[in-house]
Amino acid sequence: MNLQGGCFCGAVRYTVKGDIFNSTLCHCTDCRRISGAPALAWFSARRADFRFTQGEPRRFASSEHVLRSFCSQCGTTLTFEDARWPEELDIASASLDDPEQAPPGDHTFVRSRLSWVKPNDGLPEYPTTRSAGN
Repeated sequence: MNLQGGCFCGAVRYTVKGDIFNSTLCHCTDCRRISGAPALAWFSARRADFRFTQGEPRRFASSEHVLRSFCSQCGTTLTFEDARWPEELDIASASLDDPEQAPPGDHTFVRSRLSWVKPNDGLPEYPTTRSAGN
């Protein structure tokens, strides 16, 4: 797979070469606040398969193990890195040139989902992470 994406204003661009996995629609409070949306779609890739091709995003630690990146010019959310999984990188699906290439495969952190968000897509739902399994 060869995916291209970037921020709204075009200052930051990236490419993903290789397989993607763990596509999700995350309903956690942090993702909602970062995006200003009721949920945030992510997919994962091997860190070795991802690279910025234009510009460099700003980064900040949003929690103890987590580093997030965004465009410093337009604010687009781009990536999520968790130090506990150093080989993986999560990329905001809607920042792809063609987000249809990475549709969500499940819903995570549904315990935090807003009451007025009522998906009826039949995808698996997890109260927290899929690895927690519940």
